[in-house]
Amino acid sequence: MKVAISIPDSVFQDAEQASKRLRMSRSRLYSQAVEEFVRKHRGQSVRDALHAVYGQESSDLDPVLTDLQARALREKW
Repeated sequence: MKVAISIPDSVFQDAEQASKRLRMSRSRLYSQAVEEFVRKHRGQSVRDALHAVYGQESSDLDPVLTDLQARALREKW
């Protein structure tokens, strides 16, 4: 698929140099760059949802539960 985009001249020049250095086409370079970006940010909405929940609710364990777990571990070992 062909796509027309606008990018700063300096980014274009850096990409041109990278594609020559890596011996890959401009299209392949941009495609891989976008693919990596999308992969990196794919879980962002999940992280945002978790931050929203734990930003309002405490994620601390109940002190009684923590104590019981510690006792169980001491008795086992």
